[in-house]
Amino acid sequence: MPDGEHPRLRVGGFEPLTTLEWSGRLSAVVFLQGCPWKCRYCHNAELTPLTAPGMTPWPAILRELEARRGFIDAVIFSGGEPTAQSELPAALSEVAAMGFAVAVHSNGYAPRKLRAALECGGLGQVAMDIKAPFEEYPLITQVPASGRGAWESAMAVLASGVEHEFRTTYHPALLTHNHLRAIARELAEIGAERWVVQLFRAEGCPVRWLRESIALPARIPGELREELAGVITLDVRGEA
Repeated sequence: MPDGEHPRLRVGGFEPLTTLEWSGRLSAVVFLQGCPWKCRYCHNAELTPLTAPGMTPWPAILRELEARRGFIDAVIFSGGEPTAQSELPAALSEVAAMGFAVAVHSNGYAPRKLRAALECGGLGQVAMDIKAPFEEYPLITQVPASGRGAWESAMAVLASGVEHEFRTTYHPALLTHNHLRAIARELAEIGAERWVVQLFRAEGCPVRWLRESIALPARIPGELREELAGVITLDVRGEA
């Protein structure tokens, strides 16, 4: 296929191999440029602008993937926010046609765009960030009413039948224990069966006060963990 017929994706970064992002799979990660939110703890702030210098052309990424055929079995589209680019579904289909399992990591800011990815026949998994209780999303995103779209997206993920997980990054200066209780309750109420809490890590976070305001790694006390696990199946990641 001529390069001009490929999706015109704006790729901000590429990780050729990870065993951490999709359990049981050897994956490459394609980081797409662009995100409408300004999450306080964002570790990929350089990917927030939709355009940036030094981006890798999508055909070059396809050549990288072709060279890794047989060494990896999955490709994850992350960001930034991958659904910010309208040609994501075409890219998912193209990579799936190469024989790779395909996943998307999304914040769910735009339900219509996430549904387009969910309806792509090649999509094998979606991991959706849950930033805060839905009514309190601006605490993290700094965008008014951002939880409305996230709630719709979470419902779309659950209705899709696609393998999925919901993830929350926990920093105790941003989310209280009551916030965690509320997230667990809200996810259980909409029918989610499993929730991943990722403990904040300082590496890559550009905000100094977030890096220095707590003893790291962040922790969830045992009693609270038991309480949350009584509401929804809980997986805590990032512990030392």
